Amino acid sequence: MRRLVPLLIAVLVVGLFGSTMWFLWSKSRPRPVSVVTAKPTVTDIVRKTVAAGTVQPRKEIEIKPKVSGILKTLHVEAGTRVQRGDLIAEIEIIPDVVSLNDAELRLRSARLNLDKVRRELDRAEALGARGMAANTEVDRLRADHHIAGEEVSGAEMRVKLLREGAATRGKGASTRVESTVAGTVLAVLAREGASVINANSFNPGTTIVSVADMSDLVFKGRVDEAEVGKLAPGMPVEIVVGALGEMRFEGKLERIAPKSLAKEGTTEFEVEAALRPPAGVQVRAGYSANANIVLERRTRVLAIEEAYVQFEKDSRFVEVEVGPARFERRPVKLGTSDGIRVEILGGLREVDVIRKPSAPGGPPAARGG
Repeated sequence: MRRLVPLLIAVLVVGLFGSTMWFLWSKSRPRPVSVVTAKPTVTDIVRKTVAAGTVQPRKEIEIKPKVSGILKTLHVEAGTRVQRGDLIAEIEIIPDVVSLNDAELRLRSARLNLDKVRRELDRAEALGARGMAANTEVDRLRADHHIAGEEVSGAEMRVKLLREGAATRGKGASTRVESTVAGTVLAVLAREGASVINANSFNPGTTIVSVADMSDLVFKGRVDEAEVGKLAPGMPVEIVVGALGEMRFEGKLERIAPKSLAKEGTTEFEVEAALRPPAGVQVRAGYSANANIVLERRTRVLAIEEAYVQFEKDSRFVEVEVGPARFERRPVKLGTSDGIRVEILGGLREVDVIRKPSAPGGPPAARGG
């Protein structure tokens, strides 16, 4: 037993030493170089730029009251379809006490003046009937009576305007706010009981609702200044709306802003494209979307992935198989690229096999003669 223990220890030491040497030897062996090859394919290449933006109605109209007061009744809500002339809301006028008192004073003065002119006219007509008054004097008093009557009508209208905000025979003491266009109510910006102001020279007025035609939509976005020189009105646009499950709509570029907009140190230009959603698809205002603007389209061309191309100064090369595990560099002429694939104008055939260049720092590529 005493002899067996040293023998086991010796075997264990030799085994550990052997396994260590085998591990170091296997790590020092060169790894085989994996070769990735491919063939040119005939495909379509589309070069495009992407503009981020939103979907908006072409025309969004703000409905404002014609008079100031309190929003008494609101007849619509967001999403309501309205036609031109439909009732949107009713405004209750809160008259200004000072202006109303002044208007009532002018009305009393106009009525007193009308009574005075009427008495003078009656007296002159009576004298004229007996030949004791000139016809010119009677005609002048008749004209004065007519003017005084108009002044009374104007004063009465002024008082009615201040009290009710309307000079018509409408019922109640409210004014009507009607839609000026046909469309959909996008947002209700004022609630019943809120104070509203009419548009004037010093105030844009209170917007009660905004209305837009949701059947006429546009995409509004921005593109970088490096791409704007390649754009032109009429270019086809593919609009992707993320909220609709990456649904894609066809469109056409309509407008490119003549002036740039600065954003976070970059210069961008606003673009606008017409949007044509298919029937049955509801598109809401404000959806985020991306517009793929097609700059160039090449159909049925020979192409390879750009990862197979080697760039050296002004030259472009690919490694073409000339024999078993033998490759040679061959210059190629490139055309349109979509960022992944590039068109081959010369230097390759559809039957050629090309190798993907090794990563920087990897083993050197084998060269064929």
